[in-house]
Amino acid sequence: MVELVDEMLAKLQGLPPVAYNKLADEYKKNRPIWFPTPGPQAEAYYSQADELLYGGSGGSGKSDLGLGLAFTAHRRSLIMRRQYTDLGGMTDRAIEINGTRDGYSGAIPPRLRTRDGRTIIFGAHKDAGDETGFQGQRCDLKVFDEAVYHLESQVKFHLGWVGSADPKQRSRVVLATNPPIDASGDWIIGRYRPWLDPTHDRPAKGGELRWFITDPEGNDLEVPDNTPLVLTHKGKTDTYTPKSRTFIPAALKDNPFLINTGYQATLDAMPEPLRSAVRDGNFMATRQDADFQVIPTAWVQAANQRWAREGKRGKKMTAMGYDPAGGGRDGAELICRYEGWYDEPVSVKGPETADGSMSVALIFKHRRDGAAIILDVGGGYAGQTKQRLEDNETAYFAFNGNGAGTGRDRSGKLKFYNARARAWWKLREDLDPDQDGGSIIALPPNAALTADLTAPTYSVGKQGILVESKDEIRKRLGRSPGKADAVVMAWDDGIRLERGRSYAAGAISLPTTAKSTRKGPLQRRRG
Repeated sequence: MVELVDEMLAKLQGLPPVAYNKLADEYKKNRPIWFPTPGPQAEAYYSQADELLYGGSGGSGKSDLGLGLAFTAHRRSLIMRRQYTDLGGMTDRAIEINGTRDGYSGAIPPRLRTRDGRTIIFGAHKDAGDETGFQGQRCDLKVFDEAVYHLESQVKFHLGWVGSADPKQRSRVVLATNPPIDASGDWIIGRYRPWLDPTHDRPAKGGELRWFITDPEGNDLEVPDNTPLVLTHKGKTDTYTPKSRTFIPAALKDNPFLINTGYQATLDAMPEPLRSAVRDGNFMATRQDADFQVIPTAWVQAANQRWAREGKRGKKMTAMGYDPAGGGRDGAELICRYEGWYDEPVSVKGPETADGSMSVALIFKHRRDGAAIILDVGGGYAGQTKQRLEDNETAYFAFNGNGAGTGRDRSGKLKFYNARARAWWKLREDLDPDQDGGSIIALPPNAALTADLTAPTYSVGKQGILVESKDEIRKRLGRSPGKADAVVMAWDDGIRLERGRSYAAGAISLPTTAKSTRKGPLQRRRG
Protein backbone atom coordinates (compact mmCIF):
# COMPACT_ATOMS: atom_id res chain seq x y z
CA MET A 1 0.00 0.00 0.00
CA VAL A 2 2.71 2.51 1.03
CA GLU A 3 4.92 1.63 -1.98
CA LEU A 4 1.96 2.07 -4.34
CA VAL A 5 1.16 5.53 -2.99
CA ASP A 6 4.83 6.59 -3.29
CA GLU A 7 4.95 5.37 -6.90
CA MET A 8 1.81 7.31 -7.81
CA LEU A 9 3.10 10.51 -6.20
CA ALA A 10 6.40 10.22 -8.09
CA LYS A 11 4.50 10.04 -11.39
CA LEU A 12 2.39 13.05 -10.47
CA GLN A 13 5.48 15.19 -9.92
CA GLY A 14 5.71 15.68 -13.71
CA LEU A 15 2.32 17.39 -13.95
CA PRO A 16 2.03 21.19 -14.35
CA PRO A 17 1.90 22.89 -10.94
CA VAL A 18 -1.74 23.94 -11.28
CA ALA A 19 -2.89 20.41 -12.17
CA TYR A 20 -0.69 18.82 -9.50
CA ASN A 21 -1.97 21.15 -6.75
CA LYS A 22 -5.56 20.53 -7.80
CA LEU A 23 -5.08 16.77 -7.56
CA ALA A 24 -3.23 17.11 -4.24
CA ASP A 25 -6.06 19.19 -2.79
CA GLU A 26 -8.61 16.65 -4.02
CA TYR A 27 -6.62 13.81 -2.42
CA LYS A 28 -6.37 15.61 0.92
CA LYS A 29 -10.11 16.23 0.82
CA ASN A 30 -11.08 12.63 -0.01
CA ARG A 31 -8.21 10.54 1.33
CA PRO A 32 -9.18 7.69 3.71
CA ILE A 33 -9.00 8.68 7.35
CA TRP A 34 -7.37 5.31 8.14
CA PHE A 35 -6.20 2.29 6.19
CA PRO A 36 -4.71 -1.02 7.38
CA THR A 37 -1.03 -1.80 7.21
CA PRO A 38 -0.02 -4.49 4.69
CA GLY A 39 0.07 -8.04 6.07
CA PRO A 40 -2.03 -9.50 8.89
CA GLN A 41 -3.83 -6.23 9.72
CA ALA A 42 -5.02 -5.85 6.12
CA GLU A 43 -5.96 -9.55 6.03
CA ALA A 44 -8.01 -9.07 9.19
CA TYR A 45 -9.63 -5.89 7.85
CA TYR A 46 -10.88 -7.67 4.75
CA SER A 47 -11.66 -11.03 6.43
CA GLN A 48 -15.21 -12.25 5.90
CA ALA A 49 -15.41 -13.90 9.33
CA ASP A 50 -18.43 -13.03 11.47
CA GLU A 51 -16.14 -13.29 14.51
CA LEU A 52 -12.42 -12.61 14.31
CA LEU A 53 -9.68 -13.29 16.86
CA TYR A 54 -6.73 -11.06 15.99
CA GLY A 55 -3.26 -10.54 17.41
CA GLY A 56 -1.50 -12.79 19.86
CA SER A 57 1.58 -10.57 20.27
CA GLY A 58 2.28 -7.10 21.63
CA GLY A 59 2.65 -4.21 19.21
CA SER A 60 0.78 -5.95 16.39
CA GLY A 61 -1.77 -3.18 15.83
CA LYS A 62 -4.68 -4.91 17.58
CA SER A 63 -6.39 -1.85 19.03
CA ASP A 64 -5.82 0.16 15.86
CA LEU A 65 -7.57 -2.50 13.78
CA GLY A 66 -10.73 -2.12 15.85
CA LEU A 67 -10.64 1.67 15.60
CA GLY A 68 -9.87 1.56 11.89
CA LEU A 69 -12.89 -0.65 11.22
CA ALA A 70 -15.08 1.67 13.28
CA PHE A 71 -13.90 4.75 11.35
CA THR A 72 -14.11 3.29 7.85
CA ALA A 73 -16.29 0.17 7.58
CA HIS A 74 -19.09 0.45 10.17
CA ARG A 75 -21.79 2.93 11.12
CA ARG A 76 -22.33 2.12 14.80
CA SER A 77 -19.54 0.53 16.82
CA LEU A 78 -18.99 -0.51 20.43
CA ILE A 79 -15.39 -0.87 21.63
CA MET A 80 -15.08 -2.59 25.00
CA ARG A 81 -12.37 -2.77 27.65
CA ARG A 82 -12.82 -4.47 31.02
CA GLN A 83 -12.60 -1.19 32.99
CA TYR A 84 -13.29 2.41 32.03
CA THR A 85 -9.89 3.41 33.39
CA ASP A 86 -8.32 1.28 30.61
CA LEU A 87 -10.00 3.25 27.82
CA GLY A 88 -7.78 6.34 27.87
CA GLY A 89 -5.39 5.16 25.18
CA MET A 90 -8.24 4.07 22.91
CA THR A 91 -10.12 7.36 23.13
CA ASP A 92 -6.92 9.40 22.64
CA ARG A 93 -6.09 7.40 19.51
CA ALA A 94 -9.66 7.79 18.23
CA ILE A 95 -9.45 11.58 18.58
CA GLU A 96 -6.08 11.49 16.78
CA ILE A 97 -7.57 9.53 13.86
CA ASN A 98 -10.60 11.84 13.81
CA GLY A 99 -8.29 14.86 13.59
CA THR A 100 -10.36 16.85 16.08
CA ARG A 101 -12.14 16.56 19.42
CA ASP A 102 -15.32 17.79 17.78
CA GLY A 103 -18.04 15.18 18.24
CA TYR A 104 -16.38 13.57 21.27
CA SER A 105 -18.12 13.27 24.65
CA GLY A 106 -16.21 11.98 27.68
CA ALA A 107 -19.32 11.23 29.75
CA ILE A 108 -19.69 7.53 30.61
CA PRO A 109 -19.86 5.76 28.30
CA PRO A 110 -17.57 7.96 26.15
CA ARG A 111 -18.63 8.29 22.52
CA LEU A 112 -17.47 9.92 19.33
CA ARG A 113 -19.58 11.15 16.45
CA THR A 114 -17.21 11.22 13.48
CA ARG A 115 -17.12 13.86 10.78
CA ASP A 116 -18.93 11.53 8.36
CA GLY A 117 -21.69 10.62 10.82
CA ARG A 118 -20.45 7.34 12.33
CA THR A 119 -20.97 6.58 16.02
CA ILE A 120 -18.25 4.96 18.15
CA ILE A 121 -19.14 4.06 21.74
CA PHE A 122 -16.44 3.16 24.28
CA GLY A 123 -17.72 0.86 27.01
CA ALA A 124 -16.59 -1.29 29.95
CA HIS A 125 -18.04 -3.97 32.23
CA LYS A 126 -15.76 -4.45 35.23
CA ASP A 127 -17.82 -7.04 37.14
CA ALA A 128 -19.93 -9.98 36.04
CA GLY A 129 -23.41 -8.62 35.33
CA ASP A 130 -22.25 -5.11 34.33
CA GLU A 131 -22.66 -6.15 30.70
CA THR A 132 -26.44 -6.04 31.11
CA GLY A 133 -26.18 -2.25 31.05
CA PHE A 134 -25.65 -2.61 27.28
CA GLN A 135 -28.71 -4.79 26.76
CA GLY A 136 -30.58 -3.95 23.57
CA GLN A 137 -27.85 -1.69 22.16
CA ARG A 138 -27.42 -3.05 18.64
CA CYS A 139 -24.13 -2.28 16.91
CA ASP A 140 -22.82 -3.55 13.59
CA LEU A 141 -19.28 -3.77 15.04
CA LYS A 142 -18.31 -4.93 18.51
CA VAL A 143 -14.64 -4.96 19.49
CA PHE A 144 -13.35 -6.57 22.69
CA ASP A 145 -9.90 -5.10 23.20
CA GLU A 146 -7.60 -7.33 25.31
CA ALA A 147 -10.35 -9.92 25.00
CA VAL A 148 -8.95 -12.47 27.47
CA TYR A 149 -9.52 -10.02 30.33
CA HIS A 150 -13.25 -10.02 29.57
CA LEU A 151 -15.41 -12.80 30.98
CA GLU A 152 -16.68 -15.32 28.45
CA SER A 153 -20.21 -14.75 29.76
CA GLN A 154 -19.84 -11.02 29.06
CA VAL A 155 -18.69 -11.58 25.49
CA LYS A 156 -21.51 -14.06 24.80
CA PHE A 157 -24.06 -11.62 26.20
CA HIS A 158 -22.95 -8.89 23.80
CA LEU A 159 -23.16 -11.24 20.81
CA GLY A 160 -26.94 -11.13 21.15
CA TRP A 161 -27.00 -7.54 19.94
CA VAL A 162 -24.70 -7.50 16.93
CA GLY A 163 -26.45 -6.30 13.80
CA SER A 164 -27.85 -3.40 11.80
CA ALA A 165 -31.23 -2.35 10.46
CA ASP A 166 -29.49 -1.55 7.18
CA PRO A 167 -29.32 -4.76 5.10
CA LYS A 168 -26.32 -3.36 3.20
CA GLN A 169 -24.29 -2.84 6.39
CA ARG A 170 -22.05 -5.73 7.33
CA SER A 171 -21.89 -6.80 11.01
CA ARG A 172 -18.97 -8.45 12.79
CA VAL A 173 -17.19 -9.04 16.08
CA VAL A 174 -13.46 -8.59 16.71
CA LEU A 175 -11.61 -10.04 19.70
CA ALA A 176 -8.21 -8.34 19.82
CA THR A 177 -5.86 -9.79 22.41
CA ASN A 178 -2.61 -11.25 23.65
CA PRO A 179 -2.67 -14.81 25.08
CA PRO A 180 -4.06 -15.40 28.59
CA ILE A 181 -1.65 -15.67 31.48
CA ASP A 182 -4.05 -17.14 34.05
CA ALA A 183 -7.15 -19.33 34.22
CA SER A 184 -9.58 -16.43 33.81
CA GLY A 185 -8.72 -16.14 30.12
CA ASP A 186 -8.61 -19.84 29.28
CA TRP A 187 -12.06 -19.64 27.67
CA ILE A 188 -10.44 -18.21 24.53
CA ILE A 189 -8.68 -21.55 23.93
CA GLY A 190 -11.97 -23.44 23.96
CA ARG A 191 -13.70 -20.90 21.72
CA TYR A 192 -10.92 -21.03 19.12
CA ARG A 193 -9.78 -24.63 19.51
CA PRO A 194 -9.15 -25.32 15.78
CA TRP A 195 -6.48 -22.61 15.76
CA LEU A 196 -5.16 -22.60 19.35
CA ASP A 197 -5.40 -26.13 20.74
CA PRO A 198 -2.77 -28.49 19.29
CA THR A 199 -4.88 -31.49 20.39
CA HIS A 200 -7.70 -30.55 18.00
CA ASP A 201 -8.32 -33.36 15.52
CA ARG A 202 -8.73 -30.98 12.56
CA PRO A 203 -6.48 -27.95 13.11
CA ALA A 204 -7.17 -24.73 11.19
CA LYS A 205 -4.72 -22.36 9.50
CA GLY A 206 -4.58 -18.66 10.27
CA GLY A 207 -7.33 -16.83 8.38
CA GLU A 208 -9.23 -20.04 7.56
CA LEU A 209 -12.98 -19.79 8.15
CA ARG A 210 -14.66 -22.35 10.39
CA TRP A 211 -18.38 -22.47 11.18
CA PHE A 212 -20.13 -22.78 14.55
CA ILE A 213 -23.56 -22.87 16.12
CA THR A 214 -24.79 -22.79 19.69
CA ASP A 215 -26.70 -26.06 20.02
CA PRO A 216 -30.06 -26.43 21.84
CA GLU A 217 -28.29 -27.09 25.15
CA GLY A 218 -26.12 -23.98 24.84
CA ASN A 219 -22.93 -25.76 23.80
CA ASP A 220 -20.51 -24.40 21.21
CA LEU A 221 -20.59 -26.79 18.24
CA GLU A 222 -18.36 -26.74 15.15
CA VAL A 223 -20.22 -27.65 11.95
CA PRO A 224 -18.91 -28.45 8.43
CA ASP A 225 -20.05 -25.27 6.63
CA ASN A 226 -22.57 -22.42 6.60
CA THR A 227 -25.56 -24.60 5.72
CA PRO A 228 -28.43 -23.97 8.19
CA LEU A 229 -29.10 -26.92 10.49
CA VAL A 230 -32.52 -28.12 11.59
CA LEU A 231 -32.28 -29.65 15.06
CA THR A 232 -34.96 -31.12 17.29
CA HIS A 233 -34.58 -30.96 21.04
CA LYS A 234 -37.20 -32.11 23.52
CA GLY A 235 -39.85 -32.15 20.80
CA LYS A 236 -39.11 -28.62 19.57
CA THR A 237 -37.60 -28.11 16.11
CA ASP A 238 -35.54 -25.02 15.26
CA THR A 239 -33.24 -23.88 12.47
CA TYR A 240 -29.71 -22.84 13.45
CA THR A 241 -27.68 -20.60 11.14
CA PRO A 242 -23.91 -21.14 11.51
CA LYS A 243 -21.59 -18.16 12.07
CA SER A 244 -18.00 -18.08 10.87
CA ARG A 245 -14.89 -17.55 12.99
CA THR A 246 -11.21 -17.26 12.28
CA PHE A 247 -7.94 -16.38 13.97
CA ILE A 248 -5.35 -14.19 12.27
CA PRO A 249 -2.05 -14.06 14.19
CA ALA A 250 0.02 -10.88 14.10
CA ALA A 251 3.31 -9.79 15.67
CA LEU A 252 5.34 -6.63 16.22
CA LYS A 253 7.26 -7.24 12.96
CA ASP A 254 3.95 -6.79 11.11
CA ASN A 255 3.51 -3.23 12.42
CA PRO A 256 5.68 -0.75 10.46
CA PHE A 257 4.81 2.05 12.87
CA LEU A 258 6.41 0.30 15.89
CA ILE A 259 9.03 -2.07 14.50
CA ASN A 260 11.81 0.54 14.55
CA THR A 261 10.84 2.31 17.77
CA GLY A 262 12.67 0.09 20.28
CA TYR A 263 9.43 -1.58 21.37
CA GLN A 264 11.01 -4.98 20.64
CA ALA A 265 13.53 -4.34 23.42
CA THR A 266 10.64 -3.54 25.76
CA LEU A 267 9.02 -6.89 24.96
CA ASP A 268 12.34 -8.73 25.35
CA ALA A 269 12.78 -7.24 28.83
CA MET A 270 9.45 -8.49 30.14
CA PRO A 271 9.53 -11.17 32.85
CA GLU A 272 8.15 -14.62 32.15
CA PRO A 273 5.46 -15.62 31.45
CA LEU A 274 4.54 -12.19 30.11
CA ARG A 275 7.48 -12.25 27.69
CA SER A 276 6.43 -15.52 26.07
CA ALA A 277 2.76 -14.51 26.02
CA VAL A 278 3.04 -10.92 24.78
CA ARG A 279 6.19 -11.16 22.68
CA ASP A 280 5.81 -14.66 21.21
CA GLY A 281 2.02 -14.94 21.13
CA ASN A 282 1.96 -18.48 22.55
CA PHE A 283 -1.62 -19.17 23.62
CA MET A 284 -1.05 -22.68 24.98
CA ALA A 285 2.33 -22.66 26.74
CA THR A 286 2.51 -19.32 28.53
CA ARG A 287 -0.30 -19.48 31.02
CA GLN A 288 0.98 -19.01 34.57
CA ASP A 289 -0.82 -20.57 37.48
CA ALA A 290 -2.36 -18.18 39.95
CA ASP A 291 -0.76 -17.84 43.34
CA PHE A 292 -2.18 -20.58 45.62
CA GLN A 293 -3.97 -22.33 42.77
CA VAL A 294 -5.42 -25.56 44.17
CA ILE A 295 -4.59 -27.83 41.21
CA PRO A 296 -1.55 -27.00 39.06
CA THR A 297 -2.31 -26.77 35.36
CA ALA A 298 0.59 -29.08 34.53
CA TRP A 299 -1.00 -31.85 36.63
CA VAL A 300 -4.27 -31.54 34.71
CA GLN A 301 -2.38 -31.65 31.42
CA ALA A 302 -0.53 -34.76 32.59
CA ALA A 303 -3.89 -36.39 33.40
CA ASN A 304 -5.06 -35.42 29.90
CA GLN A 305 -2.10 -37.24 28.39
CA ARG A 306 -2.96 -40.39 30.36
CA TRP A 307 -6.48 -40.33 28.91
CA ALA A 308 -7.48 -42.48 25.92
CA ARG A 309 -10.97 -42.67 24.47
CA GLU A 310 -11.11 -46.46 24.95
CA GLY A 311 -9.74 -46.18 28.50
CA LYS A 312 -12.90 -47.42 30.19
CA ARG A 313 -12.73 -50.75 28.35
CA GLY A 314 -12.73 -53.60 30.89
CA LYS A 315 -13.56 -51.27 33.79
CA LYS A 316 -16.79 -50.83 35.73
CA MET A 317 -18.35 -47.47 36.36
CA THR A 318 -17.59 -46.72 39.98
CA ALA A 319 -19.01 -43.24 40.65
CA MET A 320 -21.05 -40.39 39.14
CA GLY A 321 -20.74 -36.77 40.21
CA TYR A 322 -23.77 -34.55 39.52
CA ASP A 323 -23.81 -30.77 40.03
CA PRO A 324 -27.41 -29.57 39.52
CA ALA A 325 -28.32 -26.14 38.17
CA GLY A 326 -31.92 -25.75 39.29
CA GLY A 327 -32.76 -23.71 36.19
CA GLY A 328 -30.04 -21.14 36.92
CA ARG A 329 -27.72 -19.61 34.32
CA ASP A 330 -25.02 -22.22 34.99
CA GLY A 331 -25.37 -25.63 33.39
CA ALA A 332 -26.04 -28.86 35.24
CA GLU A 333 -22.93 -31.05 35.03
CA LEU A 334 -22.64 -34.84 35.15
CA ILE A 335 -19.43 -36.85 34.98
CA CYS A 336 -18.88 -40.61 35.20
CA ARG A 337 -15.75 -42.32 36.55
CA TYR A 338 -14.49 -45.79 35.72
CA GLU A 339 -11.83 -46.44 38.38
CA GLY A 340 -9.22 -43.78 37.55
CA TRP A 341 -10.63 -42.97 34.08
CA TYR A 342 -13.16 -40.15 33.64
CA ASP A 343 -15.61 -39.96 30.77
CA GLU A 344 -16.38 -36.72 28.93
CA PRO A 345 -18.54 -34.34 31.01
CA VAL A 346 -22.23 -34.14 30.13
CA SER A 347 -23.67 -30.61 30.31
CA VAL A 348 -27.32 -29.56 30.30
CA LYS A 349 -28.41 -25.92 30.24
CA GLY A 350 -31.69 -24.08 30.25
CA PRO A 351 -35.01 -24.22 32.11
CA GLU A 352 -35.16 -28.01 31.90
CA THR A 353 -32.39 -28.22 34.52
CA ALA A 354 -34.98 -27.07 37.08
CA ASP A 355 -36.99 -30.24 36.47
CA GLY A 356 -35.94 -32.98 38.87
CA SER A 357 -37.43 -35.69 36.67
CA MET A 358 -35.23 -34.66 33.76
CA SER A 359 -32.18 -34.58 36.00
CA VAL A 360 -32.85 -38.09 37.27
CA ALA A 361 -33.58 -39.31 33.74
CA LEU A 362 -30.16 -37.97 32.72
CA ILE A 363 -28.50 -39.82 35.61
CA PHE A 364 -30.30 -43.08 34.82
CA LYS A 365 -29.44 -42.75 31.12
CA HIS A 366 -25.70 -42.70 31.86
CA ARG A 367 -25.49 -44.89 34.96
CA ARG A 368 -23.85 -48.30 34.68
CA ASP A 369 -22.85 -51.05 37.10
CA GLY A 370 -24.79 -49.60 40.03
CA ALA A 371 -22.29 -46.73 40.28
CA ALA A 372 -22.49 -44.51 43.36
CA ILE A 373 -24.43 -41.28 42.69
CA ILE A 374 -22.89 -38.28 44.42
CA LEU A 375 -25.21 -35.25 44.36
CA ASP A 376 -24.17 -31.71 45.24
CA VAL A 377 -26.83 -30.47 47.66
CA GLY A 378 -24.96 -27.41 48.91
CA GLY A 379 -26.22 -24.80 46.44
CA GLY A 380 -29.92 -25.19 47.08
CA TYR A 381 -30.61 -26.50 43.55
CA ALA A 382 -30.85 -30.21 44.31
CA GLY A 383 -34.28 -30.34 45.97
CA GLN A 384 -36.30 -31.73 43.07
CA THR A 385 -33.54 -34.10 42.00
CA LYS A 386 -33.36 -35.51 45.54
CA GLN A 387 -37.12 -35.92 45.61
CA ARG A 388 -37.23 -37.75 42.28
CA LEU A 389 -34.40 -40.08 43.33
CA GLU A 390 -36.29 -40.89 46.51
CA ASP A 391 -39.49 -41.42 44.53
CA ASN A 392 -37.56 -43.97 42.49
CA GLU A 393 -36.13 -45.53 45.66
CA THR A 394 -32.61 -44.94 44.38
CA ALA A 395 -29.79 -44.47 46.88
CA TYR A 396 -27.66 -41.37 46.48
CA PHE A 397 -24.96 -39.66 48.50
CA ALA A 398 -25.50 -36.01 49.35
CA PHE A 399 -22.40 -33.83 49.18
CA ASN A 400 -22.52 -30.50 51.01
CA GLY A 401 -19.37 -28.45 50.61
CA ASN A 402 -20.16 -26.53 53.78
CA GLY A 403 -20.17 -29.73 55.82
CA ALA A 404 -17.42 -30.79 58.18
CA GLY A 405 -13.95 -31.13 56.71
CA THR A 406 -12.96 -34.48 58.14
CA GLY A 407 -9.44 -35.87 58.06
CA ARG A 408 -6.12 -34.20 57.26
CA ASP A 409 -3.93 -33.64 54.25
CA ARG A 410 -1.36 -36.25 53.19
CA SER A 411 1.29 -34.77 55.49
CA GLY A 412 -1.02 -35.28 58.45
CA LYS A 413 -0.45 -31.68 59.57
CA LEU A 414 -3.25 -29.66 57.99
CA LYS A 415 -6.95 -29.92 58.69
CA PHE A 416 -9.69 -28.89 56.28
CA TYR A 417 -11.99 -25.93 56.82
CA ASN A 418 -14.95 -27.75 55.30
CA ALA A 419 -15.93 -30.71 53.09
CA ARG A 420 -15.29 -28.71 49.92
CA ALA A 421 -11.68 -28.11 50.93
CA ARG A 422 -11.22 -31.80 51.78
CA ALA A 423 -12.64 -33.02 48.47
CA TRP A 424 -10.65 -30.60 46.29
CA TRP A 425 -7.42 -31.22 48.21
CA LYS A 426 -7.73 -34.99 47.95
CA LEU A 427 -8.06 -34.70 44.17
CA ARG A 428 -5.02 -32.43 44.14
CA GLU A 429 -2.98 -34.98 46.12
CA ASP A 430 -4.03 -37.86 43.89
CA LEU A 431 -3.27 -35.92 40.69
CA ASP A 432 0.31 -35.29 41.82
CA PRO A 433 2.47 -37.03 39.16
CA ASP A 434 5.46 -37.13 41.53
CA GLN A 435 3.84 -39.31 44.19
CA ASP A 436 4.99 -42.91 44.59
CA GLY A 437 3.73 -44.81 41.58
CA GLY A 438 2.50 -41.65 39.89
CA SER A 439 -1.17 -40.74 39.41
CA ILE A 440 -3.78 -43.09 37.98
CA ILE A 441 -6.28 -40.33 37.20
CA ALA A 442 -7.02 -39.85 33.49
CA LEU A 443 -9.04 -36.76 32.54
CA PRO A 444 -10.51 -36.00 29.10
CA PRO A 445 -8.75 -33.11 27.27
CA ASN A 446 -11.70 -30.75 27.52
CA ALA A 447 -10.83 -27.03 27.54
CA ALA A 448 -13.82 -26.06 29.69
CA LEU A 449 -13.05 -28.81 32.22
CA THR A 450 -9.40 -27.74 32.41
CA ALA A 451 -10.46 -24.13 32.98
CA ASP A 452 -12.79 -25.21 35.81
CA LEU A 453 -10.22 -27.49 37.46
CA THR A 454 -7.56 -24.77 37.48
CA ALA A 455 -9.85 -21.95 38.63
CA PRO A 456 -10.04 -22.29 42.46
CA THR A 457 -7.40 -20.91 44.80
CA TYR A 458 -6.81 -21.77 48.45
CA SER A 459 -5.61 -20.29 51.71
CA VAL A 460 -4.38 -21.82 54.96
CA GLY A 461 -5.53 -20.48 58.31
CA LYS A 462 -6.06 -21.61 61.88
CA GLN A 463 -8.99 -23.78 60.80
CA GLY A 464 -6.99 -25.45 58.07
CA ILE A 465 -7.09 -25.41 54.28
CA LEU A 466 -9.87 -23.29 52.77
CA VAL A 467 -10.72 -23.57 49.05
CA GLU A 468 -12.33 -20.65 47.24
CA SER A 469 -16.12 -21.01 47.23
CA LYS A 470 -18.27 -21.47 44.13
CA ASP A 471 -19.89 -18.08 44.74
CA GLU A 472 -16.49 -16.37 44.90
CA ILE A 473 -15.37 -18.06 41.68
CA ARG A 474 -18.64 -17.16 39.95
CA LYS A 475 -18.17 -13.52 40.93
CA ARG A 476 -14.55 -13.53 39.70
CA LEU A 477 -14.99 -15.50 36.47
CA GLY A 478 -18.68 -15.10 35.69
CA ARG A 479 -19.32 -18.86 35.80
CA SER A 480 -19.47 -21.75 38.22
CA PRO A 481 -16.76 -24.43 37.98
CA GLY A 482 -19.47 -27.10 37.82
CA LYS A 483 -17.60 -29.57 35.61
CA ALA A 484 -14.70 -29.62 38.06
CA ASP A 485 -16.99 -29.94 41.09
CA ALA A 486 -18.53 -33.04 39.50
CA VAL A 487 -15.04 -34.52 39.00
CA VAL A 488 -14.08 -33.72 42.59
CA MET A 489 -17.20 -35.33 44.08
CA ALA A 490 -16.85 -38.44 41.92
CA TRP A 491 -13.25 -38.84 43.10
CA ASP A 492 -13.00 -38.16 46.81
CA ASP A 493 -16.45 -39.26 47.93
CA GLY A 494 -16.72 -41.98 45.33
CA ILE A 495 -13.54 -43.61 46.62
CA ARG A 496 -14.56 -43.18 50.26
CA LEU A 497 -17.82 -44.94 49.48
CA GLU A 498 -16.06 -47.73 47.60
CA ARG A 499 -13.72 -48.32 50.53
CA GLY A 500 -16.62 -48.43 52.98
CA ARG A 501 -15.23 -45.75 55.23
CA SER A 502 -17.28 -43.97 57.87
CA TYR A 503 -18.88 -40.64 57.04
CA ALA A 504 -19.09 -37.52 59.12
CA ALA A 505 -22.50 -35.94 59.58
CA GLY A 506 -22.88 -32.94 57.35
CA ALA A 507 -20.11 -33.92 54.98
CA ILE A 508 -21.83 -36.89 53.35
CA SER A 509 -25.17 -38.45 54.04
CA LEU A 510 -25.57 -42.14 53.42
CA PRO A 511 -28.60 -43.05 51.31
CA THR A 512 -31.60 -40.99 52.29
CA THR A 513 -33.70 -43.83 50.86
CA ALA A 514 -32.79 -47.47 51.05
CA LYS A 515 -31.94 -49.37 47.90
CA SER A 516 -34.77 -51.45 46.57
CA THR A 517 -35.09 -54.06 43.84
CA ARG A 518 -38.48 -52.59 42.91
CA LYS A 519 -38.17 -50.17 39.97
CA GLY A 520 -39.43 -46.63 40.40
CA PRO A 521 -41.52 -44.82 37.76
CA LEU A 522 -38.60 -43.41 35.80
CA GLN A 523 -36.77 -46.73 35.88
CA ARG A 524 -39.88 -48.58 34.72
CA ARG A 525 -40.25 -46.08 31.87
CA ARG A 526 -36.78 -47.11 30.66
CA GLY A 527 -37.77 -50.76 30.72
